[in-house]
Amino acid sequence: MDNPTLLGVAIALGMDAFAVALAVSSGLCFVTFRHMFRLTWHFGLFQSLMTLVGWVGGESVSGFLGGLNNWIAFGLLVFLGVKMVKESWDSEKRVQGFDPTRGWSLVGLSVATSLDALAVGISFSLIGMSILWPSLIIGIIAFLMTLIGMKIGHRVGKNLGEWAERAGGIVLIAIGAKILIVSMS
Repeated sequence: MDNPTLLGVAIALGMDAFAVALAVSSGLCFVTFRHMFRLTWHFGLFQSLMTLVGWVGGESVSGFLGGLNNWIAFGLLVFLGVKMVKESWDSEKRVQGFDPTRGWSLVGLSVATSLDALAVGISFSLIGMSILWPSLIIGIIAFLMTLIGMKIGHRVGKNLGEWAERAGGIVLIAIGAKILIVSMS
């Protein structure tokens, strides 16, 4: 695979990370370096590692999940989106805060945004492609797209406050629904 094609694949995979980062950062009361580092690092790492896992597992990973990967991504994104929308109505909870860049929420978002990379890794394995360079590029692009999404989301979130958190939650739900709808067609 040539580098422009690989870059196109990496950007396509990074779009979910960008959209989720935009939604998450717009819903935070403030965005610190730690928020940005955690989300960008985990999204980039998970995109890269899931590509590797898919490549190593080849067809067996796909057979093991049996098409559940889209349902898993849908469930994680809808759960976190509903939680964001629900908590946006309670300003006290919002201030004390749910921080999706920490704990299990971070892991869930990282997995949900990188399941497509697993499928790409499987397909790379099936065509006999080497994996280290593509995996690295996919991770770096996801990292950068997450960073850009967080920067844009933070600016939007500062101006829109709790409405941005609601919109972010709705975006997460919509991404989850899109993943499920596309997988069924």
